[in-house]
Amino acid sequence: MLVNLRNNRSNFIFLLGILFTVICFVLSGQPNYLWLLTVAQLIFVPTMVSMVVDVQKVGKAIIIGMMLAVTLLHWSTDGLLANILTGMYLLYTFYIAIQGVKRFLQRGFTNIAEFAIDMGLFYLALGGLWFFAYVTNMDTGFSPLITWLTAIHFHYSACLLPISVGLLGRLHDSSGYRVMVMILLAGPILVAIGIAFSILIEIFAVALYIFAIYGLFFVALKTKLPFGQGLLLRISYGALCLTILGSCLYVYSRVSGNFSIGIPEMLQFHGVINGVFFGGIGVIAWLMAVPPTTQRPFEFPVSQIRGKLHHENIPHPGLVDALQDFVDTAKLRPVIPHFYEHTTTYRLLSTVQWKTWFRPFAFLYQGMSRFLQQLNLPFSSKQIEMTGSIVQVDSARDSRPSPRAWIRTIHQQTVFVAIYSKHTSNETTYMNIALPLPFSTMVGILYAYEENGQLHLTSRHDGDAGIYLAIGKNVMRLPLQEHFQISAVDDKTLSARHQMTLFGMPFLQIDYHIKRNA
Repeated sequence: MLVNLRNNRSNFIFLLGILFTVICFVLSGQPNYLWLLTVAQLIFVPTMVSMVVDVQKVGKAIIIGMMLAVTLLHWSTDGLLANILTGMYLLYTFYIAIQGVKRFLQRGFTNIAEFAIDMGLFYLALGGLWFFAYVTNMDTGFSPLITWLTAIHFHYSACLLPISVGLLGRLHDSSGYRVMVMILLAGPILVAIGIAFSILIEIFAVALYIFAIYGLFFVALKTKLPFGQGLLLRISYGALCLTILGSCLYVYSRVSGNFSIGIPEMLQFHGVINGVFFGGIGVIAWLMAVPPTTQRPFEFPVSQIRGKLHHENIPHPGLVDALQDFVDTAKLRPVIPHFYEHTTTYRLLSTVQWKTWFRPFAFLYQGMSRFLQQLNLPFSSKQIEMTGSIVQVDSARDSRPSPRAWIRTIHQQTVFVAIYSKHTSNETTYMNIALPLPFSTMVGILYAYEENGQLHLTSRHDGDAGIYLAIGKNVMRLPLQEHFQISAVDDKTLSARHQMTLFGMPFLQIDYHIKRNA
């Protein structure tokens, strides 16, 4: 039903945009090349935005108001009124960018297709800024034509293309698709930098773009679509395969000094084909059927504690009441469940190892972590003892069952405050761990399993497992992963290794030597 409602709204916006464009074409005397941006502002962008953003009456009014402002600009190209109308359009692009940020905060780095749509919405604000600079004759350091070209670049390549690619990703997901998306999302910035500052960067960006666009066309060929929609969408992406070759010739002309292909020729070939075939046909293709999102809201319980933890000093013996709730303890040495159920009877020696590439960031973060008294790990890799306590936490304030906080310290400085609880989803019980932060909470949902007599706790698993950040009512997944491996050395001693990655790259390892007190 929601998709149908959005289709109806998108159809209305599409037809209204055509009406405004016809009015402008009949009554306005602007140069022909400016129509490439006008049709994007009046038809393509509003229609595509209405497909992916759930705007109610206020949002719809803002979109229509923006379209009116762009239409009136054709009769007020100079003076105060033109600046006001352009300012209205700029505010609209920022409004859309905020919708992209809101979408992202509800999900985080969990769905590459939805992330592409988020970035398309966000990039539109950059197009709005460059358009504002062009209309108001702002000194950007570039000619008015280059300023306008940058504005159109961010409307088409940075806004329309990521949204279209994101919609395609709702129907197709593969490792190749993900690679294409990341290149296409980085491309608009690289191309803009290349045009402005360095021909070498522009060559590199265009080369990446060629690879990604032809890869995208191949993905579109493989994706199962209704015949009519599939045909139009492949024509749309095929147009990009053609026009990117024109970009290569233009870059070659700049490098060689042979300007047989200049900006006027690029506008006639690259601009018109992209405007008609990629923009126009692509929008019509998605109007035929907007694929629903595959993203589902996170439904696991999240601690409501934010900021500094205030607790009563009521001690609790262990991190869990029974490790059997998470894993078959019959396959583990008894010392492992005993540690988790009677944690305070053990002594912890730790060795923190920051990976070389991350050490500058860890050094800069130390000042903040000491102030927050959270995630406050030492910079040194010397073995050091972690002391602390486990205390009960008010379940009503936390909102999860039987929470207890493990407060770890080094030299009387708090390094970790982790509130342990659990939840069950689809017959799997997870450790649900919250680390309170200012105005937010980091949440680690860990899946437990046994392998070769070792206990493993990991965020790398299907289902709820992962590392998240809760801000207000929004829960977003972070590009972090962690894995614990706990082994029994003897009946009173354990060794544990905690490994963390960022975007798949290892950045932290903590080795623990855990000994039961005599």
